[in-house]
Amino acid sequence: MRNLTVAQQMVDILRQAGVQRIYGVVGDSLNSVVDAVRRTDGIEWVHVRNEEAAAFAAAAEAQLTGRLAVCAGSCGPGNTHLIQGLYDAHRSGAPVLALASHIPSQQIGTGFFQETHPERLFVECSDYCEMISTPEQMPRILRIAMQRALGNSAVSVLVVPGDVAHAEASHPTGSSDLVTERGRVVAPDGQIRALAEKLDAARKVMLFCGAGVRDAHAEVMALAEKAAAPVGHTLRGKEWIQFDNPYDVGMSGLLGYGACFDAMHEADLIVLLGTDFPYNDFLPQARTVQVDHDAGRLGRRTVLELGVHGDVRETLRAVLPLIEAKRDRAYLDRMLHKHAKSLEKVVSAYTHDVERHTPIHPEYAAAVLDELAADDAVFTVDTGMSNVWAARYLTPNGRRRVIGSFLHGTMANALPHAIGAQFAYPGRQVISMSGDGGLGMLMGELLTVKLHDLPVKTIVFNNSSLGMVKLEMLVEGLPEYETDHEPVDYAAIARSAGIESIRVERPGDVAEALKRALAHDGPFLVDLVTDPNALSIPPHISAAQVRGFAFAAGRTVLDGGVGKMLDLARANLRNVPRP
Repeated sequence: MRNLTVAQQMVDILRQAGVQRIYGVVGDSLNSVVDAVRRTDGIEWVHVRNEEAAAFAAAAEAQLTGRLAVCAGSCGPGNTHLIQGLYDAHRSGAPVLALASHIPSQQIGTGFFQETHPERLFVECSDYCEMISTPEQMPRILRIAMQRALGNSAVSVLVVPGDVAHAEASHPTGSSDLVTERGRVVAPDGQIRALAEKLDAARKVMLFCGAGVRDAHAEVMALAEKAAAPVGHTLRGKEWIQFDNPYDVGMSGLLGYGACFDAMHEADLIVLLGTDFPYNDFLPQARTVQVDHDAGRLGRRTVLELGVHGDVRETLRAVLPLIEAKRDRAYLDRMLHKHAKSLEKVVSAYTHDVERHTPIHPEYAAAVLDELAADDAVFTVDTGMSNVWAARYLTPNGRRRVIGSFLHGTMANALPHAIGAQFAYPGRQVISMSGDGGLGMLMGELLTVKLHDLPVKTIVFNNSSLGMVKLEMLVEGLPEYETDHEPVDYAAIARSAGIESIRVERPGDVAEALKRALAHDGPFLVDLVTDPNALSIPPHISAAQVRGFAFAAGRTVLDGGVGKMLDLARANLRNVPRP
């Protein structure tokens, strides 16, 4: 009979909760936990190359499955590597438990080797962060941590000194059910009636949807029909509302496109549905109502005429019978025409007649990838220009998923997110849309993909540049500086790691390379050499930003960059809206 240590008790409780794996890097203060995993059926240790990737992988698994996912880091540097991925998980609402092991308990406070204070370090990126100082705190504290992560869709961190993990358990493990299904917030009747009155009173209604409309697609469509309302969305809302949507006017924000911005600013009433859209400058700051299940979010991005505290689906079901159908569709139809015109001129600018353009237009490559990918593919997307191509060219259908660091905005998330996604769904197509900047930052995770033989398809948009940073400099009136770097052959690196790969430099070869990768039974990397001057221009830019762009261009020319700015002008002329 095995000795029941605190570590073994922890692993047994995780198995009771349905946890199938722990992502991490082994280390001395974690030895008891790792050994308990070795001896326990139904749970495995997933070795990664950096604990940051462990946290990203757990975040992706949790977001896709809705179940608790777990990562771990050894004392000091081991668990501090977790912090970037935990920030991303916490802000994305992913139920993740992080096990942060600690130095021996009797050494805490002495300046011991690798000493940090993880119980302080992780407070800002978690909903629950506590240290287990004695075996007597188990199993209660672990169950609290798990329930907080699941109940609040957030990160919990348990700090465990190595000697405590190795100590004999004081209490029996027992069993206890975790509550995994959350109730729905029902808005007060007064708020429902007030919302109905405002919808009826407004001549031009616009709906702006975030990730909170995840299970309310039918209700949003019903409201759009009855209110003759164009429907825009955030980046996180795109996968839940854009498909089967005859009222779609695109996306607002820095990565936006289409008529969403115009529709919002021309509306008599903007209805924010399940969104905590952070870019307040894109919101009119007037004529707005907001529906959200979290009352703390109401009004923090814009002034409100009305806040409604309620689940989006339940709120719309309650308000729909109370409102009159609008007969005048002039505003809606005008916005739909404007959106179509915008798509023709902007979004489709680089996806037609570009088979001979080198370097490859990334928009074209993204459009081909969208066409070839499976109907239930999971896309993981790096921060930066890959976000733009995903936002503008991936087509949602209600089955596809798109995971990214959309709130924390960290680089290098796509490949480790893909690792967690593939472990969660081993038979599903998982595609990492990696920028060369992001892949270079956590490139060691290619070794993780190979080690576990994960059939992740890594599509590298390789422009030898930090494209988003370049654009930010230009619109601020600054010449680009230190954004470009020497070309790297990522296909050769992948091959040296034992991963099938291909480097593509001609647009005519893009489709065949992607077909080969997607059909391959195992990991595959496609290195697309793309145009570094294909920069994204938001659907609305201010006169000051236009002046800044022109000023930066002028300074670059004076600095001898005539050829570079000419290439940039040719690549983006059709994308720049008139001021």
